[in-house]
Amino acid sequence: MNDVQAVILAAGEGTRLRPLTKNRPKVMLPVANRPILEHVLNSVVAAGIRDITVVVGYKKEQVIKFLSTYPVPVQVVVQEKQLGTAHALSQAKGLIHTKTLVLFGDNYVDPESLRMIMDKENAILVAPHPSPSKFGVISGNDGILTEIVEKPKDIVPGALVSCGVCVFSPDVIRDIHERDLPDMLQKLILSGMKFPIVRAKDWQDAVYLRDLLQINKQLLKQMKPRTSGVIDKTVTIRGHVSIGNNTTIGPGTVISGPVVIGENCTIGPNVCIGPDVSIGLWVTIEPFTYLKNSIIMNTCDIGSHSRVVDTIMGEGCKCRNNLAAGSTKVGEIGAVLGDRVTVGPFTVVTGGIIGNNAVVEGGKIIDKIIPDNALVI
Repeated sequence: MNDVQAVILAAGEGTRLRPLTKNRPKVMLPVANRPILEHVLNSVVAAGIRDITVVVGYKKEQVIKFLSTYPVPVQVVVQEKQLGTAHALSQAKGLIHTKTLVLFGDNYVDPESLRMIMDKENAILVAPHPSPSKFGVISGNDGILTEIVEKPKDIVPGALVSCGVCVFSPDVIRDIHERDLPDMLQKLILSGMKFPIVRAKDWQDAVYLRDLLQINKQLLKQMKPRTSGVIDKTVTIRGHVSIGNNTTIGPGTVISGPVVIGENCTIGPNVCIGPDVSIGLWVTIEPFTYLKNSIIMNTCDIGSHSRVVDTIMGEGCKCRNNLAAGSTKVGEIGAVLGDRVTVGPFTVVTGGIIGNNAVVEGGKIIDKIIPDNALVI
């Protein structure tokens, strides 16, 4: 596979994932306790590619810092203004010398799917989706792409959509004049170029906040179990669970995997966690609290007697006792807290989104969007 190089597009902001992307680019959002971009890189490397270029833009310093720690050397190209996905790819023209795999830094694709498409000269990876109107819907004839329509209405659930993963010959990339990849593909189709359609085995995209929980759920299944730290002998651990160094798990706690808990956390006693929970670094969860299907980022504190379900909590949140965060609708996100949110005791968040640095005094019911820096009294 050494005759294939990869370009990962990681320049976008992800405005539909606000407030979480106010302080970090979308590709740096953690799922299964690692940035989405890291999972993408791991798939590319597992598929056999070592010549990797990442196009950065929005809050590029964070991405560049992360890439400097990645074990495989990565070239970095900057898209100064976010003018579209094809424009982002064009920024890497000078580094293209062979067949190139192009993919987004915020979409997870399994290595086997990448290996399948890498055998082609020019090709597109597709997958059925329950909400295809959010994507580029593709049409084909005898396995060849005939049309791609961006975000059409009245499309049957389960229609095939573009995964945003393509293989291009070098001359195609060197001749880019469009801003967006769907426009570029449509132009190439009309010119008579044949694009084979390859079906992905596992593809996860985060368009909306609730999608992050689905990606988290899928990637937690691939995690290697590991237990470290100080775990009381009365703790019950079931399934795939990873516990980081210097983490303390108090007596009577029950952890049902898949669950990942980072380093330097203090959990319990008598806490119930899982399944499908990611807990970052330096997190404190006080006694008699229940967590399920949630992402808790670094340095959060969750008070006692709380129930946190279907929730994403940004870094540095401080939640007092008796927090009830969850959804009243199956499949919907229960609560989103931006970074450094402070929540008073006996607060209910159901379907609400609380902006960065907001303060919610105790005893409130939050079921709508609260802007950044707001004070709810």
